Amino acid sequence: MAKQWRAQRSRDKYYRMAKRENYRSRASYKLKQIDHKYALIEEGNTIVDLGASPGGWSQVARELGGPGSKVFALDLERMPPLEGVTFIRGDIRNEAVVKRLLELVPQGVDVVISDMSPDISGAYPYDHARSIELCEHALKFATCVLKDGGNFAVKMFFGDLSKGYVSRVGKFFDEAHTYHPRASRSTSSELYVIGLDFHGGQY
Repeated sequence: MAKQWRAQRSRDKYYRMAKRENYRSRASYKLKQIDHKYALIEEGNTIVDLGASPGGWSQVARELGGPGSKVFALDLERMPPLEGVTFIRGDIRNEAVVKRLLELVPQGVDVVISDMSPDISGAYPYDHARSIELCEHALKFATCVLKDGGNFAVKMFFGDLSKGYVSRVGKFFDEAHTYHPRASRSTSSELYVIGLDFHGGQY
């Protein structure tokens, strides 16, 4: 099975592109495509990447934000150092982690992005519910740290709880969208929920 998976990966267009263009993961192209459609990140933005390791989204966030941007990568796992990115190891459910971030950027942040996934069990209803749980934590975090007008993007496994989650995102943002980037595998159930123009409020 592992041999078959490696063979499939080696034929994957975005995997090969990531290797060629020195991105840490093929997921980098998902964020590029999300940003192209929704103008998520602007030059000079302060950006937080949740569940950042190995750093593919942080790389793109820094690239899109330019040299004047600040990128903070948060994860429970260690991440190899990345130029222009500040890594914080911790659990976003921990209020101390939120406090630490806001001590670094007391004025808040412009964008929160999350490509977090649960450990896959193979039982889809359970995996979907766990994905929504992570999305809820990401949304709660975003409402604590975003400036007015800020943007949000989070990965979600599609299922019967998805509509309710998108509706909750819409309570805090002027616009809420779902998007399936071309870089997502055609067989994948993942969608990205996009919140544009945060208008305040606590989760």
